[in-house]
Amino acid sequence: MEGITERPTPAAYPDPETAEHVTYNPSLEALREYSADLETTTEFGAPAYTSEYRSRSADRTANAVDDSFDDADVSVFEQGLDWVRNPENDVICVDRVVGRHPDSSYVCRLFLPKEYGRIALSWAKLLEPSAGVDPDFVTVQLPDARDTPKIRVLPDAGLTTVLGSDYTGEAKKSFLRLFMLRAKQQGGLGLHAGSKRVTLDENGGRDVGQLFLGLSGTGKSTLTSHGLWLDDPEGVEMLQDDVCALLPSGTVAGSEGGGLYIKTIGLDADEQPELHGAATDDSAVLENVAVDDDGTVHFDEPRYGRNARAVVRRDHLESAADDVDLESVDQVFFITRNPLMPPVARLSTEQAAVAFMLGESVETSAGDPSRVGESIRVVGTNPFIVGSEGEEGNRFRDLIDDLDVECYVINTGVVGTDDPADVGVEETVAILEGVARGSIDWEHDDALGLTVPGDVPGIDVDRFSVPDRVENFEAARGELREERLAYLEEFDDLDDGISDAVY
Repeated sequence: MEGITERPTPAAYPDPETAEHVTYNPSLEALREYSADLETTTEFGAPAYTSEYRSRSADRTANAVDDSFDDADVSVFEQGLDWVRNPENDVICVDRVVGRHPDSSYVCRLFLPKEYGRIALSWAKLLEPSAGVDPDFVTVQLPDARDTPKIRVLPDAGLTTVLGSDYTGEAKKSFLRLFMLRAKQQGGLGLHAGSKRVTLDENGGRDVGQLFLGLSGTGKSTLTSHGLWLDDPEGVEMLQDDVCALLPSGTVAGSEGGGLYIKTIGLDADEQPELHGAATDDSAVLENVAVDDDGTVHFDEPRYGRNARAVVRRDHLESAADDVDLESVDQVFFITRNPLMPPVARLSTEQAAVAFMLGESVETSAGDPSRVGESIRVVGTNPFIVGSEGEEGNRFRDLIDDLDVECYVINTGVVGTDDPADVGVEETVAILEGVARGSIDWEHDDALGLTVPGDVPGIDVDRFSVPDRVENFEAARGELREERLAYLEEFDDLDDGISDAVY
């Protein structure tokens, strides 16, 4: 394999500033022009595109840490490198920076065929510009490779090659995956989480830092950006909605300083006014959203599947802070849709590590479209972990213990399986505000084995009694606990003290 070693580095790729066949850091307008033939212009003046692949190819992704690479795997990088080097190809190269924190900031370089400028356009709007600096991470994405999609990652070298998929999310996550790994290598932990700052006019004024962990499509962006209906001088600032790095100092470093990659199915102007407003601005980029030939947008129609997306700009979100880093985290929320869970429960340190390992939710179209709605478990609600998942759970437990972070599990679905009660936006907002203010009365529920609210200002918590809404509750809870224990036994590196705390 001439020109490539078993472990190539970013230096193996041509210098885009001197390679004549490479267009380096074209403008956003030029990137849009490169894919003009593929664009439908919305009624708001924004570009909309339809991709062949409409979700990540998770089952076709492998990395050299967790998977044994053979010659076929290495040849994926060879194919990408050969393509970038070939002077007959029209190559575009875009550099951006992921993160702003001095200990968690990396230059990212994306190589693409020019006709797929739309992918670079979306990705470029998520991050902030960089030029003239050697990259830490390099991704080559070749949508027209005729193989079944293959995504291969060399984590230590910071390299990813994507063959056969034209989904923007593959480019986005190729860099965020490595951003999270570097955080872990520095003694912190990468989190698939949104972060926000809640400012309260109490005790002379104080800020509460919150994190929300949840799979794509479970309400993470909505909760992270929600203003909790607070009035000035109180308020909420959204810092990040997707990926963060919890550092040993307690600072939560953000990753994307330019925009958000939001799901748009069901996007509602009344319930999500900020996100809806940003998605209907001409600065947005729509992907697999139902758009008629005349530009009419239908956010409620899954014409191209349920993983319709929009890249929206931070500067079009009133709740978005100027900064992306949370100085210190006070509270962590695990978002679940498990009907055997109450609307909220307060967790001990060990229970929080259990919740992290369980990552209980429902499958969404962003993951495996064929399993939408099924109950699933994903460690850390993070499908991008590189390395031991058990060690991730141990690290999470140690960090929140050292930093004295409060942890909660919050149910944004329904409570109960018989005559279930919906946990609506009003209830969730009342809970989040009550947790931030410390105004909830907590009590231990022997039936659930959890600390739950006895009283929450603004809602009737008795309506959400899990045992009252589940027939044969004791049997159902016993079965769920056994499932959880069996699941945690799969992780050899997980400390026994965590498994012992299963609720």
